[in-house]
Amino acid sequence: MTRTLALVVAGAVVSLALVPPAGAQVAPTTAQRLVDTYSPIVMLRAQRDPPCDKAKEQFDPTTVDVMLGNPRVRLRRTDASGRLRTVTRAPSVADVAARDKGWYLDVPGDALNPGCTYAKDFAALRRAGRAPPIAYAHIARELGQPGLVVQYFFFYYYNQFNDLHEGDWEGMQVAFDGASTPEQALAQDPTRIALFQHAGGEKADWDDGRVEKEGTHPVVYPAAGSHATFFASAVYVENGNGGSGLGCDNTSEPLRRLRPRPVLVPDAPRPDGRFGWLTYLGHWGERHGGFSNGPTGPITKRQWSEPFAWMSGLRRASPQLPSGALAGPAVTGAFCGAVATVSSFVNLKARTTLGALLIAALVLLLVVVPPTLTRWRPVDLENLRRPRALGQLLRAARQLYGRHWRTLVIIGLASLPILAAVEGLNWAVKQLIGAGNTATAGSSGAQINVADPISSIGRPIAFALVAATVITFVRELELGRPAGVLQAARGMLARFWRLVFCQLAGTLAVVLLALTIIGIPFAIRKYVDWQFVQQQIVFRDTSIRDAFRGSRQVVRGRWWRTLRIAGFFWLLSIVVGPMLGFALIFADLSLPAINLFGSVVFALLTPYVALGRTLLFFDLESRARPVPQTGP
Repeated sequence: MTRTLALVVAGAVVSLALVPPAGAQVAPTTAQRLVDTYSPIVMLRAQRDPPCDKAKEQFDPTTVDVMLGNPRVRLRRTDASGRLRTVTRAPSVADVAARDKGWYLDVPGDALNPGCTYAKDFAALRRAGRAPPIAYAHIARELGQPGLVVQYFFFYYYNQFNDLHEGDWEGMQVAFDGASTPEQALAQDPTRIALFQHAGGEKADWDDGRVEKEGTHPVVYPAAGSHATFFASAVYVENGNGGSGLGCDNTSEPLRRLRPRPVLVPDAPRPDGRFGWLTYLGHWGERHGGFSNGPTGPITKRQWSEPFAWMSGLRRASPQLPSGALAGPAVTGAFCGAVATVSSFVNLKARTTLGALLIAALVLLLVVVPPTLTRWRPVDLENLRRPRALGQLLRAARQLYGRHWRTLVIIGLASLPILAAVEGLNWAVKQLIGAGNTATAGSSGAQINVADPISSIGRPIAFALVAATVITFVRELELGRPAGVLQAARGMLARFWRLVFCQLAGTLAVVLLALTIIGIPFAIRKYVDWQFVQQQIVFRDTSIRDAFRGSRQVVRGRWWRTLRIAGFFWLLSIVVGPMLGFALIFADLSLPAINLFGSVVFALLTPYVALGRTLLFFDLESRARPVPQTGP
């Protein structure tokens, strides 16, 4: 606090030195012209069903008057015992001016359990004309550093990201390295621009192609909920380095355009003046632990007094979420969901430690108990057609993979060029269709994305063929024939059209049932019943109809066992790649490279999953086989 007050006094001395003689109006007018000239245009994620969709932007950069003078807001302070007590309601500028960090502005609602309370309250303020779009403009200088910076601070009513807190301060700044006055700044172009993002930021040269402008006005993209400011519409993956935040910031379409009015604030505000609220060192939100505590105001930020030093440490780019992985779930996409889930757990712990402990105990039981309830030995690879517990199935599939790893690795990696061809076709169709990749269907004018079905159909077929090749390889092993990649591929190709048709027909039937909503239980039932259609075609050489019928007969009477074990193998296939890739997000690797790593892991796991499901097929068949009777 002492350092901050010293900086305020130093700023006041500099400001007084720059104030023109009484009666002169040039400097203030020029300063306002400067902040008007470079005021930003902000692009916010548009709500389709306002105001409660937290994936879109629920709040605008607005005036601090949504808190000050609001009869529903309490000004609270920490007493000697550490407890909060309410000092006043509808606090004025005078009430908050020069207050220290032990003070809190508390708006209605529970920051850790927001629901739609804050969004509805802000929507009401906006309808009443009490929440106009505002950007607080500050002309900043740094002692010992030539040049000046024009800063625009955005104040938001609430922050609904992985961290949850009332009030939020974000923004941007434009630097004029060679200018010492607003007049000089207006006579030249800016040199650099920096965007505020969580506790860090991103910078670029003013003439960098990434910097979108309309005339002299930069166009910036605040992320939905977090309000971190970016240069473009995308999803950004943040690993916490350099104060970047942890999670995924979303600035993608649909978007709405907003022009906040720049309000010029003094560099050295007076506690008894119009902008006395700038001297408030307390929190613009209710008290909570960690990142959910109410944030402090602009004057407490390093960029207020050291804009050039702060900007020098910023990164040059923000990593964007790639469009997807070649195979399996994208590591980066899974990272976004995992961080959001962990954040929800942390927020739950802040609300109720008992609830968090109960959930942690339940997760621990799900992870620790199942391995103790299954048998892991013995593992018999000489007789593949035999009953096995889950642990034996897992170990038998692993040992079978290890015994024939050269062949199975090649089969697994073969999925990557197949998928690359599918994505290449997908890309070509998009280029032919043009912007939007859509076509109009019927007189209704409905827009259909034509390219996506190519990928949606091609990817599962590719993996079905790889799995069928592995199943064929197991058949050759069981028959005692030379087993290799070529022999397995020939066996699969001999049944190619039946395998493809069964994959398409089964997938389509399950999807159509699920789309009816009431058919979801039937879709799940059929999905499990048809788990072994491929095995029926490969091992029994059946027709398409008989393959579906035969799979259903194998599952009959052991449906729940099939669901549990097949579901476990499916979960294994989609979790391992992202889990191994998470560590790479915190390393100095590109996001596409991380997703490629996850795709390779997924491809290598495909043969293992196919082996496990085939051994489960043998297990179910052997359990259904009548036990030989002895005696009379």
